[in-house]
Amino acid sequence: MRVPLLLGVTTVLIALSGCGAPQSRVDGATGAGRFFEESLAAGNFGVACELLAEESRAQLEEGEKKPCARALPAQELPRGGAVRGVDVYGRQALLRLQGDTLFLSQFDEGWRVTAAGCAAEAGDMPYHCVLRGA
Repeated sequence: MRVPLLLGVTTVLIALSGCGAPQSRVDGATGAGRFFEESLAAGNFGVACELLAEESRAQLEEGEKKPCARALPAQELPRGGAVRGVDVYGRQALLRLQGDTLFLSQFDEGWRVTAAGCAAEAGDMPYHCVLRGA
């Protein structure tokens, strides 16, 4: 009787350990998002631009008709503040900060911000983001 119970408990523990993202991906996404926010706050727009996904950076430069480091300050992104939560699903992450929400994707070179200055729309509508890729 103890063997089936032990086997059942072991199976449940193994299944539960497979849920959620590994801590290294959560830490990677959180670190990249926080570094992006810190770079913005310090006025290091060149560094912040390096943390943007290529598509997001290209869309910003095309829309503003100037290089990212000169275009980024004009976006007037909100200050992020403390981390309220992070959700990682595969190679995508949603980082909720006190004053901002970021979307990130994991690329070969690491985590990059794909959207910033995001706020949830009412109801089931998607987020509206000031800075985003196509």
